[in-house]
Amino acid sequence: MLGRLDPGAGGVRALVLVALVAALVAAGYLWMARPRPVAEAGGRPALVAGSSAPAAPAPTAAGGQGAPVMVHVYGKVRRPGVVTLPGGSRVADAIKAAGGVRPGAGTGALNLARKVVDGEQIAVGVRAPSAAPTPAATPGGAAGPSAAGGAQLDLNTASVDQLDQLPGVGPVLAQRIVDYRTQHGAFRSVEQLQEVSGIGERRFADLKRLVRV
Repeated sequence: MLGRLDPGAGGVRALVLVALVAALVAAGYLWMARPRPVAEAGGRPALVAGSSAPAAPAPTAAGGQGAPVMVHVYGKVRRPGVVTLPGGSRVADAIKAAGGVRPGAGTGALNLARKVVDGEQIAVGVRAPSAAPTPAATPGGAAGPSAAGGAQLDLNTASVDQLDQLPGVGPVLAQRIVDYRTQHGAFRSVEQLQEVSGIGERRFADLKRLVRV
């Protein structure tokens, strides 16, 4: 009986070959079933083929910046004017871009941590201009600032046309006031108006109660 169960040399080789093929097939199946990273929408890798590991989220830029903004900084800063800032900038960044606050000046109640908005004005150390009231009509029909009880005109934000409405100030003198403001920066006091060519003591006496800084 034992002789009939002996497969012989050829049978042993056949059994070894079958076992080798089975091992190769099992190894190939395990290789194909391994977890592999694939690209999802947006370029994020994810694991497939039964992997339990969660896909790593794509990193996001902290504090991402939006479109640049332009703001007008005026008042008690070294270089008043329009500055361009990255999106998400704060009031403190706008003041820094304008050269910083002048020596001895302060920012008052200005919120330095507030985010700036494109096209806004930032008044540093001076009162922000309010909506201009309707000029009071004079008996002659001309409109101009009221001498008593009217709102004062801000020397740092008034236009040539607004300054032209002041008593004794025509278009030429109004342009000189604006040119002085452009060359020397914002007015720091009403008295500084006397440094403008064409404004003497008498004219200043008429204007000082109608303007402010």
